[in-house]
Amino acid sequence: MSVDTKNKERLFIGPVSEFEKEGGVTAKVGEKQIAIFYFESRNEWYACDNACPHTGDMVLSRGFLGDTNGEPKVVCPLHKRNYSLTSGDCLSGENYKVNLYPVIVENGSVYLEVDPSITVNHG
Repeated sequence: MSVDTKNKERLFIGPVSEFEKEGGVTAKVGEKQIAIFYFESRNEWYACDNACPHTGDMVLSRGFLGDTNGEPKVVCPLHKRNYSLTSGDCLSGENYKVNLYPVIVENGSVYLEVDPSITVNHG
């Protein structure tokens, strides 16, 4: 199954220099909070919903980064559930999943690629 990127919107989030190395930050996109992670040691970027799918708490950007068998993950700081940053699946054996978003880094700037429908404020 291929991912449709034709109907995506690229949003500027900030300069690379404003991101914590080996950590996460939160970006508000429309009504959503998105956690963006910079694995400096791997030179890789990932993004997912900031809401933990287990409880809905907005905490994943403050989670612990690591890997399981080479697969990058974030660990919820409240309940220690592990979420893959490449598939979104819960690696703790439970049926939870986080939404993932492509991160693009160009010329020292960080962008998210998102569906335009989430950038609209409904209020």
